[in-house]
Amino acid sequence: MRCLITAGPTFEPLDDVRRLTNFSTGSLGTRLANNLAAAGHDVLLLRGKLATAALPVATVAVEEFTTTEDLRNRLQLRAMPERVALFHAAAVSDFRFGNIWKRDSTGNLALTKAGKLSTRDGGYFIELEPTLKILASLRQWYPNALLVGWKYEVDGSRDDALEQGRRQRLECRTDLTVVNGPAWGRGFGLVDDSGIKAVDTADAMIEALLERISNPCGAARSAGLQPA
Repeated sequence: MRCLITAGPTFEPLDDVRRLTNFSTGSLGTRLANNLAAAGHDVLLLRGKLATAALPVATVAVEEFTTTEDLRNRLQLRAMPERVALFHAAAVSDFRFGNIWKRDSTGNLALTKAGKLSTRDGGYFIELEPTLKILASLRQWYPNALLVGWKYEVDGSRDDALEQGRRQRLECRTDLTVVNGPAWGRGFGLVDDSGIKAVDTADAMIEALLERISNPCGAARSAGLQPA
């Protein structure tokens, strides 16, 4: 099967030398790409330019992305009605920088912009604007894809993280959502319309995703499930 995988962080520029980004190495997506290629699938890995994972990429086509808009554009340009598997594991920036202000000599805030904001001018007030959600558009661009999203949650309990994963599935029409992060705890939760499968390691999660390609009726029906 033809597979598209996004991995690693996007970034958003503050000025010409500073960026807003995520704590993502791109390791998980790269490992998934390697395993899919080893299983005989045709793999394209879209990997963030700032990904730091020092992993070899085996027999996989690789293309770098930069900002959230750049990744969004690359995925939209590849839109297709054919059956593909799309794994959106990239750590996409939820915010980009908007207006920047500094206080003038009278105490009022004045808009400012520079190629490099100077620390000699003191502090700044910086607006954060939400970026467009890429996952929310993927079903429109890839209507027949096996679509897998990720939901990384920091705050709350495992039940809270699971609820966010369910919500993502409904809103973005994914076939499967992988839930992880401090709120979930150890390992990963794979959520689809048949249930929830908890796995302890990234290797087990990748194995379950490869099984899902082989068994489109649902990976979560295997052992250890509870209703979704």
